[in-house]
Amino acid sequence: MSKIDTNKPLIEVEGLKKYFATKRGMLHAVDDVTFTINQGMTLGVVGESGCGKSTTGRAILRLLEPTGGSVHFDGQDLLALSAEEMRHKRQELQIIFQDPFSSLNPRKTLAETIAEPMEIHHIFDDKLKREERVLELMDTVGLARRLMNVYPHELDGGRRQRIGIARALSVNPKFIVCDEPVSALDVSIQAQILNLLEDLQEDMGLTYMFITHDLSVVNHFSDDIAVMYLGKLIEQAPSEELFAHPTHPYTQALLSAIPEPNIHKKTQRILLKGEITSPIEPKPICRFAQRCNYATDRCREGEPCLKEISPKHFVSCFLTDDM
Repeated sequence: MSKIDTNKPLIEVEGLKKYFATKRGMLHAVDDVTFTINQGMTLGVVGESGCGKSTTGRAILRLLEPTGGSVHFDGQDLLALSAEEMRHKRQELQIIFQDPFSSLNPRKTLAETIAEPMEIHHIFDDKLKREERVLELMDTVGLARRLMNVYPHELDGGRRQRIGIARALSVNPKFIVCDEPVSALDVSIQAQILNLLEDLQEDMGLTYMFITHDLSVVNHFSDDIAVMYLGKLIEQAPSEELFAHPTHPYTQALLSAIPEPNIHKKTQRILLKGEITSPIEPKPICRFAQRCNYATDRCREGEPCLKEISPKHFVSCFLTDDM
């Protein structure tokens, strides 16, 4: 593997929007999200269910067509590509889905599933070479070769997820969206999959967008962390910085919810009260104001912008104006 320049951007997202039409108006699932992921690095994206994490990942890959904004991959504007051009580009952009069972075709064997992307992108048109590559990938992700002709329903969740990872790797991608890849797995299996993903990143120079709601996982797995709330990116910082100095009230509440393994250590839980703002035609105000203990009239009259309060630490909150 050639040396990866971790200071060079691979994914550049600017003002990304994804709206869905409903009977009551436009639902702002992703609203003006901006971030950059450098080569060989991992951006963890966290937030509660419905905050727009998965929609952001799918919009970047154009599995869902963005409503607005721009997405550049290695300097190329993905939103300017035609459907056919994007189909070829997806060889470099892959996704690992949350539910390993529903993401696999129950009628295809393990080997057929891993080989399918190579057939679509005409990699190793020779059947024997393709079979050799399938066996190599099975070895890489820790799947016994004797399983190559079994079907997904015959395997446990950990092995199914390894199939999903092997399938994503089969076309030699540069960037992978990991959409909660361990949330459906047992804790012991989660550790195995996370270690596998880390090893693959180191060996192959992969770049990840790691979507999760488990903050204890994202702390150890990600280089940078982005916190989303109701479609908005409200805080982003290097992992150590975010955990040491959480600034947005929502981020502070999230971190306070992490279970403390030391039963003798007292922790202060921050309980969020109040109604969640509707994401349908939201007003241009702070979307967290109704649940925030520090909200003022200003929060209910205007919308804060994402600004840098310290090197590489960005926050969208009026409380930071004096920082």
